[in-house]
Amino acid sequence: MSTVQQPLTSSGWTDWIRFAGVILLVNGIFSVVQALVALIGSNTYYAVVEGDLFLFDTTGWGWWNLFIGAFLILTAFGLFAQAVWARVVGVILAVLSAVVQLLLVPVQPWWSLIVIAIDVLIIYAIIAHGNDRRAAA
Repeated sequence: MSTVQQPLTSSGWTDWIRFAGVILLVNGIFSVVQALVALIGSNTYYAVVEGDLFLFDTTGWGWWNLFIGAFLILTAFGLFAQAVWARVVGVILAVLSAVVQLLLVPVQPWWSLIVIAIDVLIIYAIIAHGNDRRAAA
């Protein structure tokens, strides 16, 4: 006797989880590249904001970005594999990313606001539509 498997039906919202995974993956790759540039490049990063000069140590910044980038990449693959832990970690990383971007608004306002908007979309995709993805599986 054979069993007939029904085709997976999913709402259009389940693609939001894939979107969140792809954005986390791209963000992780960018963070790793930015980290490598910071670690291999010069020793300091300078930014001038309204006449003030901010001085950052790129070694610490580079290591921080390397770890965060690795976590983002692993979380993205977890989302692709429909792991529940990846949904939790993805939301936590997106919240942390949004909070960190708030600190960078004086230095890079447009970039920070764009990243915050993308982080909000990631949080929305994971929280609002994660159950749709699990039901489709």
